[in-house]
Amino acid sequence: MEKNKDDDYGEEEDSEYVLLDLEAVRGQIDIPPNAPYTLSGLDTMNPILIIDKKVKLIGEYEETIGTCFVFSEDEASPVVHEETGPSEANLFSGKYIIDPNQAPRKQVKPVTRLQKILKFRLLLDEDVQVETNSQNNSIL
Repeated sequence: MEKNKDDDYGEEEDSEYVLLDLEAVRGQIDIPPNAPYTLSGLDTMNPILIIDKKVKLIGEYEETIGTCFVFSEDEASPVVHEETGPSEANLFSGKYIIDPNQAPRKQVKPVTRLQKILKFRLLLDEDVQVETNSQNNSIL
């Protein structure tokens, strides 16, 4: 986890990462790539995710079993062979050769670990009523 130091007070603050799971709505809605979104209420039991100012989703936290690790995947550079040494058959002495039959390689790097998953589903009218009633009851 990432740690930030507050020099004035000597306290450390931990950053917490959460995985946003949209699997439950995958077949129900079409989310365009790079669509703008707003995520609010992360400190509540049911955060709200609004995608492209159209689709409203409600989330619920789930604890992971053990620790989940998050990785990123990048294209790795191809393996390059340098032809060295004299040879009658070596027509490419001092040249670099890339094998055209070599499959593309991926490089995987760890990004972070997390203990919570935020599972989202479509926000229904009854969810709004329940949320409104719970807010009104907490005010009284």
